[in-house]
Amino acid sequence: ASFDRYLKARPGLVLDLACGTGSMTLALAERGYDMIGVDGSEEMLGVAFERSAGKGVLYLLQDMRRFELYGTVGAVTCCLDSLNYLTGEGDLSECFATVHNYLDPDGLFLFDMNTPYKFERVYADNAYILEDGENGSYCGWQNAYDPETRICDFYLSVFTEQGGVYARADEEQHERCYSLEEIKGALARTGFELLSVSGDFAFGEPRDDCERWYFAARCIK
Repeated sequence: ASFDRYLKARPGLVLDLACGTGSMTLALAERGYDMIGVDGSEEMLGVAFERSAGKGVLYLLQDMRRFELYGTVGAVTCCLDSLNYLTGEGDLSECFATVHNYLDPDGLFLFDMNTPYKFERVYADNAYILEDGENGSYCGWQNAYDPETRICDFYLSVFTEQGGVYARADEEQHERCYSLEEIKGALARTGFELLSVSGDFAFGEPRDDCERWYFAARCIK
């Protein structure tokens, strides 16, 4: 819907940035788009490659801040708050600048990011238990949000059933909270025209309790 809404013609090639296990990449490939997937995790790309077998998707193991392509693309997508994982100073602008470098003139950049409301009210210092009964796995999820650094640390313990017993795997993840002004500023500095900020897939106006922002931006110079 966003391609139809903001592009005059169907993009010839689309990049799915921070594609993970390829859910969005595969969904777009099945709709007839020529796809490239970039991610920094070899393990996730392995899953994506298997899921997309026979779909003609090119997967590249690269850093989302400074990836390299063989040419330009007509559109770039970056989903599931992947950009919030850029926690260093200047990381967001560096990523946007690289995206701009590989977009066709007037090319479309679609991405989403978690809002300050989500960091402050939903993540905060809360703990959650997630259950996947179908696959026999459980996840204990403890958050620690620092309002001064605006970094949220996630401490995850995943328990997976294996032959009647549960194997445990622990990991840490980190996300940064960006204000709307910071995101708009980074886009403007790197040569983008902001087309819209929505609070849902129906292009609705963001509410104060919105947990995710959806952005559409155009490459203008």
